[in-house]
Amino acid sequence: MPPEEPPAPGRHDAAEHRLGTTAVAYREVGGPEAAAANLAWWDADADDYQAEHGGFLGDADFVWCPEGVREADARLLGDVRGKRVLEVGCGQAACSRWLAAQGARAVATDLSAGMLRHAREGNERTGAAVPLVQANAEYLPLASGSFDAACSAFGAIPFVASVDAVFAEVHRVLRPGAPWVFSVTHPMRWIFPDDPGPQGLTVTQPYFDRTPYVEVDDEGTATYVEYHHTLGDYVHALAAAGFTLTDLVEPEWPEGHTRVWGQWSPLRGRLFPGTAIFRTRRS
Repeated sequence: MPPEEPPAPGRHDAAEHRLGTTAVAYREVGGPEAAAANLAWWDADADDYQAEHGGFLGDADFVWCPEGVREADARLLGDVRGKRVLEVGCGQAACSRWLAAQGARAVATDLSAGMLRHAREGNERTGAAVPLVQANAEYLPLASGSFDAACSAFGAIPFVASVDAVFAEVHRVLRPGAPWVFSVTHPMRWIFPDDPGPQGLTVTQPYFDRTPYVEVDDEGTATYVEYHHTLGDYVHALAAAGFTLTDLVEPEWPEGHTRVWGQWSPLRGRLFPGTAIFRTRRS
């Protein structure tokens, strides 16, 4: 499919300029191209992301989503004291530092060296000693059966070519009965433009079209890739990997919460969910 309109102007202008992004396309993207594009993207965007969202996420807090659900209140992972917990797609690793403060032995992984640089700086500011591992979530360089729990708060899952591979890897490194909890953009958001305002209330994209969203440069090379999965896709992939779904949390927009984060806003949040949190257990 040929490139369509250029990306809308916004916060990501700096990263798009650095990467030479000129257009948007919907086309198939394999694992190597997606990994290269998203590694470059998050390295280019890491500083701006931290500048905009670092205050909301904190240095050692576990925020599941833009709606502000915190693990301190939700306790979706249960008691983590003394447990070895893996964070997949950690970004600046605030969640792992919170887990460490609760007595967990947290390990944080991310594809992006730029995001892990902010994670190291967060470790230094807080005095936390959370191990940081640069890794593709589809190929975790970790021993089988070595973790008691795993989590991902808007981490790697939407950016990898094979969610089946990610779930299989998480299953491999977890011990039997261990929880695997992750949050992603609610799949129904795929049908709307990525806009927090009134234009983001009009359906423009089929829910069942799984063709990846791709930003490209003048040569057609991907500079950013995001994959869509329906709710059913996630449930089927989890079951195939050996996980039992125990809860699906769709956070409502909190009263008085006025923060706009990308496509998340009070306008949209009052009408339909922006986040899906899957709580599962290794069978």
